[in-house]
Amino acid sequence: MDVLNLTNPELYINRELSDLAYNRRVLAQATDEGLPLLERLKFLYHCASNLDQFFEIRVAGLKQQAEFGSTHRGPDNMTPSEQLRVIAGICHELQKEHYGVLNEFLLPSLEAEGIRFLGPEDWNKKQSQWLKRYFNRELLPVLSPMGLDPAHPFPRVLNKSLNFIVTLEGKDAFGRSSGRAIVQAPRSLPRLIALPESCAGGPYDLVLLSSLIHTYVGEIFSGMVATGCYQFRVTRNSQLFVDEEEVDDLLRAMEGELPARRFGDAVRLELAMDCPSKVQSFLAAKFELAEDDVYRCNGPVNLTRLMNNISDQIDRPDLNYPGFAPGVPPQLRQGNDLFEVIRSQDMLLHHPFQSFAPVVDFLRQAASDPDVLSIRQTLYRTGTQSAVVRTLIDAARAGKEVTVVIELRARFDEEANIELANELQEAGAHVVYGVVGHKTHAKMILVIRRERRKLRRYVHLGTGNYHHRTARAYTDYGLFTCDDAIGSDVQKIFQQLTALGRAGRLKKLLQSPFTLHKSMLDLIDAEAEAARAGKPARITAKMNQLTEPRLIRALYRASQAGVRIDLLVRGICSLRPGVKAVSDTITVRSIIGRFLEHTRIFYFENEGDPKVYLSSADWMGRNFFDRVETCFPIIDDELRARVITESLENYCADNAQSWELQMDGSYLRLTPGENPRRSGQEWLLEKLATQSE
Repeated sequence: MDVLNLTNPELYINRELSDLAYNRRVLAQATDEGLPLLERLKFLYHCASNLDQFFEIRVAGLKQQAEFGSTHRGPDNMTPSEQLRVIAGICHELQKEHYGVLNEFLLPSLEAEGIRFLGPEDWNKKQSQWLKRYFNRELLPVLSPMGLDPAHPFPRVLNKSLNFIVTLEGKDAFGRSSGRAIVQAPRSLPRLIALPESCAGGPYDLVLLSSLIHTYVGEIFSGMVATGCYQFRVTRNSQLFVDEEEVDDLLRAMEGELPARRFGDAVRLELAMDCPSKVQSFLAAKFELAEDDVYRCNGPVNLTRLMNNISDQIDRPDLNYPGFAPGVPPQLRQGNDLFEVIRSQDMLLHHPFQSFAPVVDFLRQAASDPDVLSIRQTLYRTGTQSAVVRTLIDAARAGKEVTVVIELRARFDEEANIELANELQEAGAHVVYGVVGHKTHAKMILVIRRERRKLRRYVHLGTGNYHHRTARAYTDYGLFTCDDAIGSDVQKIFQQLTALGRAGRLKKLLQSPFTLHKSMLDLIDAEAEAARAGKPARITAKMNQLTEPRLIRALYRASQAGVRIDLLVRGICSLRPGVKAVSDTITVRSIIGRFLEHTRIFYFENEGDPKVYLSSADWMGRNFFDRVETCFPIIDDELRARVITESLENYCADNAQSWELQMDGSYLRLTPGENPRRSGQEWLLEKLATQSE
C-alpha cells in the first residue's frame, strides 16, 4: 500500500458495507442477556427496520445506477454492480441471523416468561374454535382475495405489506381454475391476536395473523381446495422524484408524488421458507427480481411491524428498562421567566437525560408574552401530535409574527410535514419550504422581543429535531442563548431561507453549504500544524456518520503529523483506523445502547485553549454541500467543560456498550475485563436524570 497516496481505495471502507456492519452491532444487542427481554426484542425490530430502509434507499439507488450502466467508483473503488453483489451476500447472511436470533434466543426466552406465540399445532380445541370464530367475524369480511387469470392480472402490491400467494385446486363458481390467488392483509388488521383469558393457557398467549390466514385460507375459496399458502413481502424503491427546478409549488408536487412511493420498483422479495421454488420463480418474475433479490424467511416476513406490535400487547415493566424522569435545571423549571434566565446565562440541555419540556415552555412563554414580536423556527422531523407545532399555531392566532421553515423532503416524514404545513398556514403562520436543491436540516428557534425600546434576540440551537418522541430516545444537545453575535447569525440564516439574496458573513456560527466544510478542514489542519511544532494537539469528534473523503484525508494527514484523534461514530464510518503511518493515532468507537446516539460534537485542542462546536451536521458530503446546517460554538467555559466531560471523556471511557472499529472494517465489542464496568449512557442517567424504582 502506498501510504503517501491518501486517495488509495484501500484506505476507505465502503459506506454501504459499513452501514450493514452497524446493523450487526444493533442485532448483537438482541442477544445480550444483560438487557431486559422486551428491550432486546426492540433491538431486533430496529435492525429489521434499518434493513428495510437500507433496501428502500441505498439498494434502490445502486440498482438504478447499475441499470443506467453507471461504472462510477467511489473512494473505495467499487462500482454500483460490484457493491450490489457484495451487499446481496451480506444481507442474505444477515437475514438468517435475524431469524436465528428470533427463533433461538428471543422466542424461548419469551416463552419462559409466559409470553407464547402459538402456532396451529399448539392450539387446543377451545382455542381453535375461538380463532375460527375470530377469523370469520374479524378477518373474512375485510380480506379481498384476487384470483389470477386474464381478467384479474397480478395486483399492485403495496410496499412492505403482508401478502399471501395461495395455490388452489378445483374451479370456482364461474368455472375458472387459474390455480393461484393473492390475498393481501389490510394494514388495519393487527399482526398479533391475543387469546382471551377464557381460552388462553398463560398470561400472554399470542397468535400471528399469518398463522390464522394460513389455517383458514380455505374458507375464502368456497368449493376449492387450498393446497398451499405462502406469505410474502415486497420492498420497493421509496425515493421521491421531484424536479424542484421545474415545479411551481413544491408542496403540491410532493403531495402528488407521495402515493407513487407505495408502488416504486421492487428491490427485495421476502418469502416464506417453505414456498415451492416454482412459486418463488413466479413471484420473482412478476416483480422483475433476480434470484439474489429473493430472501427466504424462517418465520414471519413482516418482522418490523410484528416486533413493534409485541410491545403494545405486553404489559411487563420488569422486562423493560427502568423508567426515569428527565432532569430539569432549576433555572428552567416551569413558571420561571425563561427570558430572564437566558439573559443571565447560556443554558445547555442534554436530552434525553434532561427534559425537552423547557424548549416547549420557551415557545409558550414567547407565544403569550406581549413584548415578543416574532418567532421563527425550522422544522425537519416533528411529529403530527407536536406540542411545538400547537404552540406555534397558538402564537400565530395570538397575532405574533410566526415564520416556520418546514423541510418537506425529510425522508419518510414528508406526509406528516405536509399536514403540519397546512395546519400552520391555516393558523396564519408564514410557511416556507427552504431552498431549492438544499434540505434545511438546521435546528433553530429565533425569538425577537422588545425590551426597553430595544430589540433582543433569544435563540435555541440544537443537534436534534424538535420531536417529543425522539427527545426521549435520542441523545441530543440544545443551547439557549441571547448572545448578540449568535442571534445576528441565526437571523441572517433565516433571511437566507425565507428571502432571496446573498449569504451574509456570519460572526460565530459555521454554516453549510458555505463555511462548515472549509472550517472543519482548517481546524483539523491547525491541529496537524500544532503537532508538527511540538505543541499540544488533539481532535475528538462525535457524530452519526463519517464518509466525506476530503475530510477523511485531512484526518489522515493530522494522524501522520502525530495528532491524537478519537472518533465516536455511531453508524457509517468510511475512515480506516490503525493503518501504519496513515491512521495509527486514530481510534473509532461506536456506542450502541438504550438511547440512539445523535449528538454531533467537534473538539479541537487549539494549543491548550479548546474549541468545542455542536452541530446538526454529520461529516458527510450531503451535510456539507446539499443541506442547510448549523454548527455553533460553546463559548461559556462551564458549559464547554460539561460537553467535554459528559459526551467525550465519558463515552471514550465506555467499556460496556462500545465497539471499536478494526483496520479490516470489522468491529470488536469492548468489555470491562478487570476494570470497573462503565456505561456512558447509564452514567448520564445517574448524573442528570431521576431514576424510577
